[in-house]
Amino acid sequence: MNSNIRARILIVDDEERNVKLLEALLHAEGYTTLSAGSGRDALALAAVEKPDLILLDIMMPDMDGFETVAQLKADPHTQQVPVIMITALNDRKSKLRALEAGAEEFLSKPIDRSDLRVRVRNLLRIKEYSDFLADHNHSLDEQVRERTAQLEEAYRDTLFTLVRAAEHKDEETGQHVRRISHYCRVLAEAMKLPIDFQDEIFLASPMHDIGKIGIPDHVLLKPGGFTPEEWSIMKTHSALGASILASGTSPYTRMGAEIALNHHERWDGSGYPNGIQGEAIPLAARIMQICDVYDALRSQRPYKPPIDHARVIEIITQGDGRTRPEHFDPAVLACFVGQADHFAAIYDQHVDE
Repeated sequence: MNSNIRARILIVDDEERNVKLLEALLHAEGYTTLSAGSGRDALALAAVEKPDLILLDIMMPDMDGFETVAQLKADPHTQQVPVIMITALNDRKSKLRALEAGAEEFLSKPIDRSDLRVRVRNLLRIKEYSDFLADHNHSLDEQVRERTAQLEEAYRDTLFTLVRAAEHKDEETGQHVRRISHYCRVLAEAMKLPIDFQDEIFLASPMHDIGKIGIPDHVLLKPGGFTPEEWSIMKTHSALGASILASGTSPYTRMGAEIALNHHERWDGSGYPNGIQGEAIPLAARIMQICDVYDALRSQRPYKPPIDHARVIEIITQGDGRTRPEHFDPAVLACFVGQADHFAAIYDQHVDE
């Protein structure tokens, strides 16, 4: 140790004269001491005071030294504290038993002062180094957590920059992308999906229409309906979005690419761009699809007025010719119905200005 006076040593012995002797020897070496007269008292004191080293007698009533050291080493709060067993027993079997219980060293009675000094000094040096490593590892863990948080923030900034670019391109988005995030998280949470999935879909879902950046303005901003040729061009935004996000390595951009490509696919296979169906459609895209349809129906568009919440629920669950319940994953649809009030509240909270 750099300074012996900072080392605190717990002496555990049921005989007071033994405690007094060890205290005198240790004080002469510059250490401070604590004492306990039983194994149970030692466990309680060590947990609170956190000594740097423990001198533990083996032969004690009620709880002997073997059981005491075993419990010290089983407790995460005291398992790193080195223990020197002190005993009049010289047989090999007792020493092996103490080692198996977790003791680091032995001292035999009567105590030799030089032997005590060397063993205590060596174990305290090991303890000091162990504490240094623990503190260093803790510091590294903190640095890793901070760096991870910085990287996640950088990912988020990048994602929202992409989303803002899409908003400038497509005037219809408005609060749409913000509502989508909340809708998707509500469904993911209600479906008891992993927390990581909930966080990822919250950040990835706003990128679903990022491919519209690549759609010509005369098609994207057309106030009326599309011609068949224009509709074919418009549908390419799914693949374009996936292509834009495909090079990303974060879980957010990976899920974003997945959603961008597949959020217009339908459970019955009648969607686009690839006409896949059922569970072949990624779950994130299945969740996104119903959220997107709900918000599109609720919102005003150049080609349609807004539709109130009750009618939108009726359209999604019963169909209106264009939208049919078989378009949606049945499990996602059932969850959506159960969370309908949350969807209404989200829409009202983030209404387009």
